[in-house]
Amino acid sequence: ECATLHNIIKGLQQTIECQQNLKGENEQLKISADLIKEKLKSHEQEYKNNIAKLVSEMKIKEEGYKTEISKLYQDMQKKVELNEEKHKELIEKKEMEISELNAKLRSQEKEKQNEIIKLQLFDAKLARVQTKSKSYPDSTALPQSIYRRHFQEEKNKEIAILRNTIRDLEQRLSVDKDSHLKRRRF
Repeated sequence: ECATLHNIIKGLQQTIECQQNLKGENEQLKISADLIKEKLKSHEQEYKNNIAKLVSEMKIKEEGYKTEISKLYQDMQKKVELNEEKHKELIEKKEMEISELNAKLRSQEKEKQNEIIKLQLFDAKLARVQTKSKSYPDSTALPQSIYRRHFQEEKNKEIAILRNTIRDLEQRLSVDKDSHLKRRRF
């Protein structure tokens, strides 16, 4: 019986030792779990701080971009206004040129009309002289009509050139106005 008791006591001692070992391990695991929780909390706080920092940096950059975009928009607006002013001045200049050319054309047409009237008067006088004196040969009429025809051709050429110039300038002016209006809409 003593041996049995001795075995039971030995078994109980081993069980107590095992429980003590498990208790020690349990304590160590609790300490480790607490340390891991602390580390986790510190990492979590660090991540939150990093996220807050990144959000702040993002907002700062966003404000910088907004400012830059606003500045670029203002610069573009100034350039557009400057171009509009230049085009306006150019259009006014071209309109002045056209009105000057029109005035010049009218003046030249008046001069040509006066010349035609003078030639017609001369023709009338010449015809009267020719009817009065039939005795002279008709050789003088030929140079007069050649001169008159040549003068009329020159007049017509000059008028055509001036009209073409006016038409070209008016087309350029209308193209400039069209492009100016398109830019304005833009």
